Amino acid sequence: MSADHRNEGTPLDSDYLNSIHINRSALERRAASLPKRRAVKSDWQVAWMLHAIRCIDLTTLAGDDTPARVKRLAQKASRPVRKDLLSALELDVDTIHCASVCVYHNMVPTVTEALEGSPVGTCAVSTGFPAGHIPHGQKLEQIEASVAAGADEIDIVVSRANVLGGDWQALYDEVKDFRISCGDAHLKTILATGELASLKQVAQASQVCMMAGADFIKTSTGKESVNATLPVGLVMARAIRDYYERTGYKVGFKPAGGISKAKDAVAWLAMMKEELGEEWMQPHLFRIGASSLLGDIERQLEFHLSGHYSAANRHPMA
Repeated sequence: MSADHRNEGTPLDSDYLNSIHINRSALERRAASLPKRRAVKSDWQVAWMLHAIRCIDLTTLAGDDTPARVKRLAQKASRPVRKDLLSALELDVDTIHCASVCVYHNMVPTVTEALEGSPVGTCAVSTGFPAGHIPHGQKLEQIEASVAAGADEIDIVVSRANVLGGDWQALYDEVKDFRISCGDAHLKTILATGELASLKQVAQASQVCMMAGADFIKTSTGKESVNATLPVGLVMARAIRDYYERTGYKVGFKPAGGISKAKDAVAWLAMMKEELGEEWMQPHLFRIGASSLLGDIERQLEFHLSGHYSAANRHPMA
């Protein structure tokens, strides 16, 4: 079996799920050590920040989104750093771009049109995002409509009740249906980890989603009171490693929600490097769901070149 083959999923393994145990205190100590042990400075910091840009799913999920705003965001994703800053860093403007633009499914045609000819992907949130409280059939229709409109990545929300109740068969069947509806589009499953009861449930839900064929597992919708945290990230990264060791399939990871500072993005990249290796730092296996993060990275790049922090309005998103 090729390790680079898209995750085709496996049968649900209840015995494996029941064998999962989490040492929370050890995990939290490990998470606390990451930002301190992986501090990067000067030119290395610039390189890590530029790499983080390539992993961003530039996101707008606001009630007041308009086609004009979404088009501007798509343009920003294609050209995320001001040309003068890239020139000063001796980089070509075409070498840096975000991974995708992530929007509600009704905005997919707008993004697809705006990104035509660009290497940036189109990502849609679906299945009744963010709560997921719509009938299953409507969830499948949303996915299929977004794919038909041009989305090549679909971020779905799982039914949290299945996780909280430990109904792994229901979760498995749900995600498997989502994967079928996605067709060739890649499926990212959002666990909404801040609404789950324990890190053990995070690990179990991660495994079930991967068994059902998810291409990525994702922490949060960004709408919960607690979103992406490093302890949760460690649980999910280790679940990915375990799944790869058991099946040979490589599944990606996407933290999202609350990642707004360049130093936070570097900490997440460091975690991926130490837990999964350099390949899992690349955009085909690692994404950061964010909006304001890009502005902070651009601001830090300007500080590196000038020694002065610029006003935020010099780095607009849309």
